[in-house]
Amino acid sequence: MKAKDAAVILSVETLSKRFGGLQAVSGVSFTVPLGGIKALIGPNGAGKTTLFNMISGVIPPDSGSIIFDGTPVHALKPHQVARRGIARTFQHIRLFPKMSVLENIMIGRHIHSRAGFLAGMLKLPYTWKEEKRIRERSMEVLDFLGLTGLADNEATSLAYGQQRIVELGRALACEPKLLLLDEPAAGLNMRETEDMASLISRIRGTGVTVLLVEHDMSLVMDISDEIIVLSYGQKIADDIPLAIQENREVINVYLGEDDAQG
Repeated sequence: MKAKDAAVILSVETLSKRFGGLQAVSGVSFTVPLGGIKALIGPNGAGKTTLFNMISGVIPPDSGSIIFDGTPVHALKPHQVARRGIARTFQHIRLFPKMSVLENIMIGRHIHSRAGFLAGMLKLPYTWKEEKRIRERSMEVLDFLGLTGLADNEATSLAYGQQRIVELGRALACEPKLLLLDEPAAGLNMRETEDMASLISRIRGTGVTVLLVEHDMSLVMDISDEIIVLSYGQKIADDIPLAIQENREVINVYLGEDDAQG
């Protein structure tokens, strides 16, 4: 059974979203425990990415609320959500081409920059100091990720698995309290997936809470404290990994998907 008295960093209450005639998410509620790793799983089209987009401010919910660290965030824009302490990665890598690994990481850190565009253009003295701090902090992130030696490489020239880590690093540079990972193991081989699982666990060890969407069930079961399962936009289960593995409704959903795929 889940711990009922655990501190909560994110509370989603009866969240719903419709796109035309499609009810993508319908009355979904769940909490994310502070300092934990929670996975969000379900068949394709279950509403997982739509939920992520609402939590990160990309799209507004039609109804319901999102309470993060005690404050409502469901009416905020993405940059406002990021400044509150929620950072995310994407299913499809979104690195900036023609920019170095370090520069891509620094972009994540700039969310906390106090210098405005005009001050940066005028190269005022205090902007140099802030840029130096941003660079130093970004190098610390690269060191944590084991990518220090690749700092000056063009980010998109790296191997696919390394690009995944750079994108994760850019999110970490925001210094989030909650990290949303959208299929972090997508496209990775077995060894890279194991390394990604280890990295996610290390990130949790620094005090960052993790909410991830992932199709690799081995990774999900290995590192998650709790798992929420969606099907056709509705929550059908929310429990510890062992209970999810034994849940008949969850088994039927996944068997049905497997049968449909042949």
